[in-house]
Amino acid sequence: MPGYEEKLTEMGITIPEVPKPAAAYIPAKKVGNLVFCSGQGPSIEGKLIHTGKVGKEKTIQEGYEAARICALNCLAAVRNLVGSLDRIEEIVQVRGFVNGAPDFGQQPEVINGASELLEKIFGEKGKHARCALGTSSLPRDITVELEMIVRVRD
Repeated sequence: MPGYEEKLTEMGITIPEVPKPAAAYIPAKKVGNLVFCSGQGPSIEGKLIHTGKVGKEKTIQEGYEAARICALNCLAAVRNLVGSLDRIEEIVQVRGFVNGAPDFGQQPEVINGASELLEKIFGEKGKHARCALGTSSLPRDITVELEMIVRVRD
């Protein structure tokens, strides 16, 4: 059975470089067997891909894609900290924040972009506890921000 790194290659998915923190924090921190990933936005190679509010400037599908990119950035932070995604035992929790129009209420559909990707990569071990929250704004007007908690092997 191939490891997760090999599976990603077979799926044609590239884990990006870890985005540089935008403020005074680190991308991820390991405590025991848990890795806490700081909030990641939808950037690729340092460039923001999705900005604006879902339900106004952005569609649900664009928000979904933003959440997917955020999940890949979280995985990049985990890999950078522990050396390989093959050390992941399970995805424990995902917290998604959606920059939405005042009357927007479909945050779960947006954060599914992250959840469905994680399940596709990790199978049963990718199923996680989750919350999908709506916000009136996010830093630099990003469309989605995602945090993740992952359990890893020593």
